[in-house]
Amino acid sequence: MKKIIRCDWANKSELEQKYHDEEWGIPVHDDKKLFKMLILEGKQAGLSWTTVLSKMETLCEAFDDFDPKIIVKYDDKKIEDLLKNEGVIRNKLKINAVITNAKEYFKLCEEFGSLDKYLWAYVDNKPIRNSWTKIEEVPAKTELSDKISKDLKKRGFKFVGSTIIYAFMQAVGMVNDHLVTCSFYNKSEEKK
Repeated sequence: MKKIIRCDWANKSELEQKYHDEEWGIPVHDDKKLFKMLILEGKQAGLSWTTVLSKMETLCEAFDDFDPKIIVKYDDKKIEDLLKNEGVIRNKLKINAVITNAKEYFKLCEEFGSLDKYLWAYVDNKPIRNSWTKIEEVPAKTELSDKISKDLKKRGFKFVGSTIIYAFMQAVGMVNDHLVTCSFYNKSEEKK
């Protein structure tokens, strides 16, 4: 059996390995999944991705599987319940951002037809394929993530800074940042 080689960051825990092998970098075109990942990347701000992964099940349950149709209806009682839930990231700004982003999501979809069409147009509907050999070469942000971040902020989205957006682009396969030595470098561009 051939040995699996992963990107350096994915070797710390089984949780990270599973995420790396099964999700990270695989192109996502489903609006609900794109919205969910945008929210989760924002939740990561100031934390490790491992923290988010370890809370994933609870986060999905608490936030109604990140369904924007449900989230836009959240009221003060729901926010209060979320702030009391020890299984989620209890940051009021981040919780309010989820609601704000759900509202802005619908405006964006009305204008562009879908979140997928809006986002993937930035990369001409195909992943940017990088050829990094060392993790140190991978940028935290780029001119493109700056541009997307600026536009999303202008539209009213929260927790969408350039670094968050670049991590999101990597996660949803808009950018293939698997190292060239990674067993998943070529597999990552499969449709999800």
